This record gives sequence, structure tokens and C-alpha cells, in this order.
Amino acid sequence: MNDDVEIRTITDAELPAWLRAVQAGFLRSRAAMSDEAIAHARAREDAQTLRGAFDRGRCVGTYRSYPQELTAVGGAAVDAHAVTAVTVAPTHRRRGILGRMMSADLAAAKERGAVVATLIASEHRIYGRYGFGPATSTTEWTVDVPRAGLDPRWSGPDEAGARIDLVDGEDVRKLGPELHERFRALQHGAIDRDERWWLRNTGQEATPEFPWEEPFYALYRSPSGTVDGLIVYRTTHNRYDASRLPENSASVLGTTTATPAAERALWHYVCSIDKVVSVRSGHRAPDDVLPDLLPDPRAARVTTHADWLWVRVLDVVRALEARTYAGTGTLVLDVADDAGLAGGRYRLEVAEGGRVECAPTGDACDISLGVGELGRMWLGEGSLARLVALGRAAERRAGAAALMDTLFRTSRRPWCPDLF
Repeated sequence: MNDDVEIRTITDAELPAWLRAVQAGFLRSRAAMSDEAIAHARAREDAQTLRGAFDRGRCVGTYRSYPQELTAVGGAAVDAHAVTAVTVAPTHRRRGILGRMMSADLAAAKERGAVVATLIASEHRIYGRYGFGPATSTTEWTVDVPRAGLDPRWSGPDEAGARIDLVDGEDVRKLGPELHERFRALQHGAIDRDERWWLRNTGQEATPEFPWEEPFYALYRSPSGTVDGLIVYRTTHNRYDASRLPENSASVLGTTTATPAAERALWHYVCSIDKVVSVRSGHRAPDDVLPDLLPDPRAARVTTHADWLWVRVLDVVRALEARTYAGTGTLVLDVADDAGLAGGRYRLEVAEGGRVECAPTGDACDISLGVGELGRMWLGEGSLARLVALGRAAERRAGAAALMDTLFRTSRRPWCPDLF
């Protein structure tokens, strides 16, 4: 602990120094930010959400948090508290700076009524100590298109009347938000996107530090004309081998679909672009359908697989009552939380008709686990039996682990397509 380091909300005048500290923390250039970049940051950031650690007036740590919505199992949107832009200068490591920033912020978030906190961890070993647990994973595939076995004569969606159109960023800003709202109501682990997200991800906030290369945007329209899917990708061009055979690749930046038909059609589309021989899928759910859409699934090779969204439960009762469950039953959970924000013993009862009740209790414990493990189970990523085998949870009543796995089971794994 170093009490000489002051932690507080930054002033407007300190924003350039705070931005430079963020850049340095993520190993990007420490050069002064352009006026344009600072102007964009001032427009999109509420200074009250930015905290800094200052040593003799120099910014040596950064932290940002803001309200977010996260889709729980079953489709309900819960109040989340997003944490991002967390850095500590290498000159000030191991001084308790992050702990001070995190502890104060999470306590304030709980006081404001957030159900969970979220973050995407740049390093795995840091955030477990603050009660976060990895609650979604991400997988990226690289598809060898010639090997995939797709019909080279494919010319569009199989559904009569459906179509795929190339559009521009203005169309995406107009049509994308409604599509994303439909998608996130279906996908537990997804988060909301505000207006600034759509501006930033269609090139409206490009700066010298963050230049923009316009991608391709392809919309899928159902036979009724409804926009049910969007895929965003970039391609290389004019790459040939010594025999003048094309060697171009496509890199998918994002895919949003509200129907299985849209998902199938857009993957088939991007894997059928003339002169493209490999496709990188971008970050996808680990149980994404892409490999099995191909006649030869082995043509899709996993090139990335890692944890992604981390969740920290702040209000056990509201979190457990917000989601749906597979079956009925009663469990008493003893939740350990070193920070004292969500620990305690809770009785969860799931009754016929989907009625869910959760409350603190003094009853005998069935399962004991840490708050980080509860977060991953809550979002549908975990297996209690596996956590018991790893020594990260304990079964106190015979059969309780199997019951918890049954109740918390989901048909698809959670997924968060966004980085924040």
C-alpha cells in the first residue's frame, strides 16, 4: 500500500494524461494524443466514470466503469456494472493501487443497485482475487475454403425470397441497433450497445491513433424483408501464388443474427466470395455452428480459444431470480466473498411454472463455492461437478452437485461478442 498515491475521479484537464496512461498500460504509444482523439474522448466519456491514480501529479493508474445491461439465461436484461481501461504503470506495481480502485468502485456499484459487474480480462491471473470468474469463452476458426466442400454454384440464401445485400456504414447505423436488440434478447452473455458504439464501429470516430479502414457490410433480409442478420468483414486483395491462383483471405469483424436461417446464409456467403480461399471467423461462441455448416467440418481449424467475459455477482438474490432454470428443485448455496459484497448463505427454490425465489437462509448448506464460481454458473458456463473435481466448490449434500448442474444447464453456451 502506498498512501502517497491519490485515487480519485479525474478532471477534464487531466483527460489527455489519463488517455496517455491507458495507451501505455496496453503497450501502445505514449505519444501525446491528437486534439481529434481527445475531442472524441470528451464527447463519449462522462468524466465521472474515469478514475485515476496520481503520484505527485502524474497519472500512474487508470480505471473506468459505467452502467451496462447484460442478458441473463432466459433473456432478461440485468443491471450490470462494466469495468474497463484498467491499468497500473509498471513503475507502480504491487502497491495496492488496483485493489483500492476496484474495491471502492465495486462497493459503489452495489450501493447503486448493480446486480453483477463485468469485465474482459487482458490477463487471467488478476481478477479472480476481486470475485470475478470467467463466464464466457471465445473461439476463432480459420476456414480452408477449398477444403470445406461448399457448393461453388451457391448464389444466395436457400429460402425463397430471402436476399443478401452489401450496404454502407450509414445503413448499419440505421438498421443495426434494432437487429442487435433482437439478438441480445436471445443470447445470454450479450451486452447492450449505445449510440457511440455504432459511431465508433462504423468509422465515425477515427483519429490518427485509431485509423479506420472501411469494411464490407452484408445484410441478410428474410423473405418478408426483415433484416435478420449482419456480417462485417475485411478482405485482402490481389494476392496470387506463382501460378496466378488467388490467395486472398477474409477476416470477419462481427456477425449478428436473429434467426438460424440468417446465420447459415451469412456464413455460406462469406465462405463463397470469389478469390477468397481462407476465412477467419473472428470471435465466436465456442459452440458456434460454423464448423458443422461445412460439408467438411475439419476445414475449420481452431486458431484461438480463451476466456472472454468475466462476471462478478454483486447481488446474489437478484441475480439468481433474474434467470431461468431447467427443471425444479431447491438448493442452499454458501457463497464465499472475501470482499464482503455478496457472501452468505442463500436458499434457491425453483418451482413448477418457472417460479423462482431466492433469499438468505440459515439452513444447512448443500453447495459451497466462491462468488467467482457462482458468476460462471449463473451465466450458464460452468459445471458444478467439474468445479468440485477442481477443488473450487464443495458438495455438502449428496446429489446437490448433480441437481445444480441440472437446474443451471443451458441449451447453448453463453457468449459476448463485444470487447469493452
